[in-house]
Amino acid sequence: MRAVFYDRQGPPAEVLRLGDLPRPEPEPGEVRVRLLASGVNPADCKRRAGQGYGMEFPRVVPNSDGAGVVDALGPGADGAPPPGSRVWLYNAQRGRPFGTAAEFTCVPADCVSPLPDDVPFDVGACLGIPAMTAHRCLFADGPLTGLGVLVTGGGGAVGNYAVQFARWGGAALVLATAGAGWQAEDARDAGAHAVIDRREDVAARVREATDGRGVDRVVEVDFGGNAAVWSAVLANNGVVAAYASGGDPAPSIAFSTLMRRNIAVRTVMLNNAPLASRRRAQADIVAWLREAPRLHRIAGSFPLAETAAAHAAVEAGGKRGTVVVLPGE
Repeated sequence: MRAVFYDRQGPPAEVLRLGDLPRPEPEPGEVRVRLLASGVNPADCKRRAGQGYGMEFPRVVPNSDGAGVVDALGPGADGAPPPGSRVWLYNAQRGRPFGTAAEFTCVPADCVSPLPDDVPFDVGACLGIPAMTAHRCLFADGPLTGLGVLVTGGGGAVGNYAVQFARWGGAALVLATAGAGWQAEDARDAGAHAVIDRREDVAARVREATDGRGVDRVVEVDFGGNAAVWSAVLANNGVVAAYASGGDPAPSIAFSTLMRRNIAVRTVMLNNAPLASRRRAQADIVAWLREAPRLHRIAGSFPLAETAAAHAAVEAGGKRGTVVVLPGE
């Protein structure tokens, strides 16, 4: 099969190579998928660049998210979608050397979910890390029915899905922060009741929108950088669920500020979240996809031979949605 891989870490144009590798064989409990789209996430780029990650295997096929058609089942993969099924998948290159920047990959059956017929493969490749992370942030602490939610970075890939899931999950009020222009537009199109310019006094705007009560859940893109905001706007017994902290990776937070309102802090790392929670997220995402048209943003599509350019596009920042590689092109 054709695949892109790296044998050392570094800049994408220097270390990513296109070549022929043996087609992987599914081991017990695994599914082999003929890939038609591969999603590129920031974590994939950090692994390839060596930013916070060592070289995990002597040779790595990057990217963890993807979509395609089930090609073969390993022994004991009972209950997995049968060969010929359209699927989306996640976690391909998490603790494994074979990601989705290839024509085929093998993953545990638990990492594969049905892709409805009306959802294109490139959209399916956008789901994995962004949609699963958004779901975990929102639902790990119980139902959303009747609650108030603030999503920071509502124009980003995770934040945009979080806004949509919050509305789908029955939240009474969904607020989002975003930058100007398309970021605010996408947060609004995702269903936010109100979009707050992140350059404003966000805490004041949230208190105004909630008559001073605050929100019950915060989905946080920058735990440290936005600590002054989320700690001020959470209502009693609220939860902040954070999946990144680029603005301040080691913030200082007054314990009493959180204790007096019983505020809970949840950090979210998808690949080692409880299996039951990940299974629920997959089932919910499939149900959500089937119920109505949804908003998905593809920032750019690249043929397999241009995977390095796809990684560079993610690293450049400012992308509107998810960057996708198409292994069949």
